[in-house]
Amino acid sequence: MMEKSIKIQLTGGLEARPVAMLVQVASQYESSVYIEAEGKKVNAKSIMGMMSLALGTGESVKVIANGNDEQAAIDSIEEYLSGKKQQG
Repeated sequence: MMEKSIKIQLTGGLEARPVAMLVQVASQYESSVYIEAEGKKVNAKSIMGMMSLALGTGESVKVIANGNDEQAAIDSIEEYLSGKKQQG
């Protein structure tokens, strides 16, 4: 299991479209992936779960991954949340 704190640097934070893209990024991996913020831990592959966090730009989250490709999953999510990887 791996954990990493990541600061959200997406303009507009995690609204509907960016959440959908984050779920797509997380869903590419076999590992279980969770996002933890403000005492809540949700499945990063769940759109409803991610929307419930209502995360904004500048907030920090903890990404937790567990599985064969956990490092790759965390790296991709970090790249997306830091604004370096735009999908779509």
